[in-house]
Amino acid sequence: MEIDPEEEVLYRLNLAYEQLEAAAKRLKIEDWVGVVQASQLAAENAAKAIIAHFYIPSWTHDPSGELRAISDKIPARFKKDIDRLIEIVSTLAPEHGRTSYGIPTERVTPGQLYDKEKAENAFNIAREAASISRRILKHLGYSV
Repeated sequence: MEIDPEEEVLYRLNLAYEQLEAAAKRLKIEDWVGVVQASQLAAENAAKAIIAHFYIPSWTHDPSGELRAISDKIPARFKKDIDRLIEIVSTLAPEHGRTSYGIPTERVTPGQLYDKEKAENAFNIAREAASISRRILKHLGYSV
């Protein structure tokens, strides 16, 4: 199966926004673990949407290294945005496993890890990641 790069970009951005919507719904029902889980995936896919403009993203939950590798191909005016996106995805990446397993070595469950403040923070920075991605992709010629 051959993947169309433009379709991959739009698919990843759509995934990011769907996951943000899921996180917002989970906020309303106070599902703190679910908020963090959906927020992590939203930020991951927002980053992968930009990466997909250049090549098919890997399966990693922390695409910050891939963003660093392409950062010199992004116009200089977006340097702060890319740096911030790298910071967001590397911050949220560990939450992928924690939202599923907690911290097994310490016998801490996901429900014990997260509260409203942590969930809202994850949601807000994921929303920022999606906004950064959309801004950069618009500049790269996508109708988003």
